[in-house]
Amino acid sequence: MKKKSPKGARTLNKSHIYYHAFVLPGMIFLLIFSYIPMLGLIMAFQDFKPAQGFFKSKFVGLKHFQYMLELPDIGRVIRNTVIIALGKIIFGMILAIAFAILLNEIKVKLLKKGVQTIVYLPHFLSWVVLAAVAVNLFNLDGAVNQILTSLGLQKINFLGDNAVFRKLIIGTDVWKEFGYSSVVYLAAITGIDPGLHEAAAIDGASWWKRVWHVTLPGMLPIILLMTAMNLTNVLSAGFDQVYNLYSQIVYESGDVLDTYIYRIGLVGRQYSFGAAVGLCRSVVAAILLVSANRITGRFTGQRIY
Repeated sequence: MKKKSPKGARTLNKSHIYYHAFVLPGMIFLLIFSYIPMLGLIMAFQDFKPAQGFFKSKFVGLKHFQYMLELPDIGRVIRNTVIIALGKIIFGMILAIAFAILLNEIKVKLLKKGVQTIVYLPHFLSWVVLAAVAVNLFNLDGAVNQILTSLGLQKINFLGDNAVFRKLIIGTDVWKEFGYSSVVYLAAITGIDPGLHEAAAIDGASWWKRVWHVTLPGMLPIILLMTAMNLTNVLSAGFDQVYNLYSQIVYESGDVLDTYIYRIGLVGRQYSFGAAVGLCRSVVAAILLVSANRITGRFTGQRIY
C-alpha cells in the first residue's frame, strides 16, 4: 500500500521537471551576471590593486566607509540623489495614474491603441539618443529658447543653471517613462467591477466622484505595491540620463551617487572607495525594500515576495 505524502507537501513529477528545465537557463544567466560578481564587494574592505587581485590586496577594514563619511561632497551628492529620485517617483506615478485613468475613458479602440503606441515609444529609446534630443531642444540656441524669445521672454540656461537642471532631469525622465509605467495601472483599472461605476452613476455621482471613490480605491493595492518597489530606487537617480546631460557647471545640483561613483571609482581609479559607496547604497535599498514590502503586506494583503 502506497504511503500518502504529507498534506501540503510538494512532489516533483514529470511536468515539474520540464518547468525547471525552462527556468534553468535564466537561473544560470542570473548566477553568472548577478551573483558571482557580488564577490567583488570584498574590494570595499581592501586597498584593491588590479595587479594584485582580490587575494593579495591589503585588507583595510572600514577605512573607505569612514573616508566616505568624511568627504565634504558626499552630503550634497546624497541630497541631489534623493531629491531627483523622489521627484521621478512621485511625479512619474501621478502622471502614470492620471494617464491610465484618462486612457481607459477612450472607447474608440483604434484611437486608444494609437495613443498608447505614441506614449509608450520613448521608454524603448536609449538615453544616449534622448539626451541628444534634449540637448538640441533645451540648449541656449534650442527650440525651447527660440520660442521663449519669440514671446518676448528671456532665455533659460536649462543645461547650465543649477536652479533649473534638476527640474529638467525629473521632467524628461517622467516624460520618457510615464506611458510605459501606466500599463500596470491600466490593468488594475480593468480589474475593477464595472457594476460599481454603474451603481455610482445611478446614484448621481459625477465622473470625478466615480474616479475618486471607485477607481482610485480599486487601484490602491497596486499603487502601494508599485510605491514599495520604486522605493528601492531612492538612491539611484539614473546614471545614463544624468551622465549624458550634466556637466561640471551643474555638479552642485545634478551630481548623483551613480555619477559620483563613476568619476571617483572608475575614472579616478579608486576602485575600493567606489565599491564601498556602492555597497552602502545597495544595503539602504535592500532595507527600504524589505520595510516597504512588510508595510504594503500589512495594509493591502499583497506583497512583492
